[in-house]
Amino acid sequence: MTTYAVQRNLQGITMEQLAAAQQAAIQASEAASQQGTEVTYIRSNFYPADQRCTCLFEAPSREAVEDVNRAASLPFDRVEEVLDLQPTMH
Repeated sequence: MTTYAVQRNLQGITMEQLAAAQQAAIQASEAASQQGTEVTYIRSNFYPADQRCTCLFEAPSREAVEDVNRAASLPFDRVEEVLDLQPTMH
């Protein structure tokens, strides 16, 4: 599956709202998967200095990721394919 990064600006968000947004992304991903479009929420990174957030998902298409974020009522600025480079053990 392909990894996608969802970039969003979350000006004024509280930590409680951020946690709720993360749960909404997880639940919407699980719902999409149960309906036949396999989407996996991986993780989020929040940048408090400028209130930006990047969320990683695995999915068959950019459209599937956009649909999940819309279903979760989460705003986003951009969705793009990324390479999620994990460290390898030697």
